[in-house]
Amino acid sequence: MLDSFSLHFGPMLIGTYFNAILYGVLVHQVLIYHQTENKMSLTKCLVLFLLLAETVDTALTISVMYQPLILDNGLPSLLVKIPTFLAAEPLMTVIISTSVQIFVIWRIRVISMSRWLPAVISVFAFASLGGGIWMTISVLSAPTSMTFHEFRLPALIWLMASAAADVVIAISLSVCLLRRRTGFDGTDNVINKIVRLTIQTGSITAIFAVLDVIFFLAFPNTALNFLWDFALSKLYTNALLSTLNARSGLNNMATSYKNSNDSSAEDDSPVTHDFSFANPRPQMIIASANADLGRIWSDKEVTDSRTKYFGVPQAF
Repeated sequence: MLDSFSLHFGPMLIGTYFNAILYGVLVHQVLIYHQTENKMSLTKCLVLFLLLAETVDTALTISVMYQPLILDNGLPSLLVKIPTFLAAEPLMTVIISTSVQIFVIWRIRVISMSRWLPAVISVFAFASLGGGIWMTISVLSAPTSMTFHEFRLPALIWLMASAAADVVIAISLSVCLLRRRTGFDGTDNVINKIVRLTIQTGSITAIFAVLDVIFFLAFPNTALNFLWDFALSKLYTNALLSTLNARSGLNNMATSYKNSNDSSAEDDSPVTHDFSFANPRPQMIIASANADLGRIWSDKEVTDSRTKYFGVPQAF
């Protein structure tokens, strides 16, 4: 009985702790984002929506543990009774993860100018959404937790499709960014940092999703999969916020390097500026690279005395 109790509620309790810790990290990141982004935009609306959704998710996760450990403690049906709000967990997770994935898919559409690539990733994202909704319906209809092993198909669709979307997103963004390397250290360093951040965040969410489904299938009579499951949505939102908060510093790096090259170019030729394609100035190449970065990271129009480019549309 003790071993069954430990395997049933121990992983869920650890997952709840992990969820709460990541929620604290998320709140801190949202505060940083709010301080750096003063104007309201769709991106900021998305951040506020995700914060609200994660607040609800954290409250639901805590209630999932409070019911069996406090309210139902000592009942004979404790190990087989399904907590009331457990069914909401996959639904909240896919709502959050799909929102983040669609946001990044749009960014890929902007920088790649491709339609088929975002369409492919969207198939995985919406398949994950469908699998999560199916999982929620299955849990609601389950008489006891002993029937959870019957939900292999919705779990596979939900988590593996989500992992596939994360992997394709990370690879696509990395390839699109690496193609925009200019050969100048300043802009290339910025691009390399973005690529590393993209791979790291995409890998973490994909790994947790895969571990979740592996533990669910390999240990059907335990709750070991909740070690990864309860933290999954927080990883998506923290990954997004870390990217949004990093863009300010990365853009400053690129701008600083561009300005230093502008100054050196003006010292060499204070009067005449040759912008011909046969003899492109370094600052023009850097400005072009900055434009690509702006299309990824900036929510506003960016201008200087020689070039004018537009980032992601202001509505976005």
